[in-house]
Amino acid sequence: MLYKLWRSFIKEIQLLKRDSGGIVIIFLMPLLLIITITLIQDSTFKNLEGSKIPIIFIDNDRSEISKSIKSELESSKTFELITDFKEDAAKKAVFTGDYQMAIVIPENLTKDLNSNIDSKVQAVVSSFGLETDSASIKTVPTKAKDIHLYFDPATNSGFKSSVMNAINKMVFQIENKKIYKAFQDHLGTTEELESKSLISFKEITPNLGKTEQMPNSVQHNVPAWALFAIFFIVVPLSINLVKEKSQGTSVRVRVSPTPYYIHILGKTFTYLIICIIQFLLMVAVGIWLFPYMDLPQFDVTGKMFHLLIVTLFAGLAAIGFGILLGTVANTQEQSAPFGATSVVVLAAIGGIWVPVFLMPEFMQTIAKFSPMNWGLNAYYDIILRNSGLGEIAQELIFLLLFYFAMVTISLIYDRKQNAV
Repeated sequence: MLYKLWRSFIKEIQLLKRDSGGIVIIFLMPLLLIITITLIQDSTFKNLEGSKIPIIFIDNDRSEISKSIKSELESSKTFELITDFKEDAAKKAVFTGDYQMAIVIPENLTKDLNSNIDSKVQAVVSSFGLETDSASIKTVPTKAKDIHLYFDPATNSGFKSSVMNAINKMVFQIENKKIYKAFQDHLGTTEELESKSLISFKEITPNLGKTEQMPNSVQHNVPAWALFAIFFIVVPLSINLVKEKSQGTSVRVRVSPTPYYIHILGKTFTYLIICIIQFLLMVAVGIWLFPYMDLPQFDVTGKMFHLLIVTLFAGLAAIGFGILLGTVANTQEQSAPFGATSVVVLAAIGGIWVPVFLMPEFMQTIAKFSPMNWGLNAYYDIILRNSGLGEIAQELIFLLLFYFAMVTISLIYDRKQNAV
């Protein structure tokens, strides 16, 4: 039995050797993919931290508050202010996509805000029966002012929310300082009132022992795109099976004394080796090549064995799916497009393209049934959460059961199709 399995394995290796171009694509394309995606994402993060985004800033107030907002924006590491626009021209420039956004400060913003604050502070002080030097000054509350924000329609909603939150925070801080100052003036105190926030946020990152674990673009992309590459072997594997049917090889296999499942196991071992080599190449890129490209190094210290175990089980799931597709498809025109499309769909619902928590609720439920999601969660548990095999046992079991289910369905289907 072992000898037959070995001969089946050798046959698969010889078939792959005949298609040297296909082998290069299997190994080279995932490497190009992971390098490209990681560079793009890392550059995006650096742009947000370093390079400034040009935005239009129109100051119709030209007073204290507008100058404070302008100063805050200029001192940030995010925006570069363009000030030589009128509002109508700015609106057109933003809506045509020349700029991502424009901020328009209304007229008399400082004057009206001061008037409102003085009126409210005066009312509060008077309610306590206190007389102040400015009590005789009557101020009339004015209508709230709107700061106009124009966004390019193609701008990401997350960017819009973050910008609006940042501006709201600036305005709130300015109003807060003015309220403290107004109370100080009305009460006639010379003591400096502190307006610092009493509550702040402190980010606590996971740590293992004394080593702080900081997730980065490489730690997210290497496992994600390695998994995508592993599942993409569905395409060559299914094409291989279809070729065997069209060339008559599968008929010779069935009439031989070797059981058909040995033939399937031979393919499994062959493509499992390919999956492991793919993963090792991508890890090697993360460890040795990325640092030379000004990217973070992929750290697998003490985790390599666990990652290889996940790779084995993820590879089995991918191979099982490829075997089913190759068994059901009758032509390469059926297997290749469907295989490529189905892998992309599995990647999309599995969290490779978009994090699962950002998906609609019903898509989050569907994601739980994606083998790519199981593999990705297992990788992330090991890399980012320092989990052991016990913590990822459920995902490994799901991947193994998926393989057995796919192969079992393939064997039953093949038996029915070839029953005499």
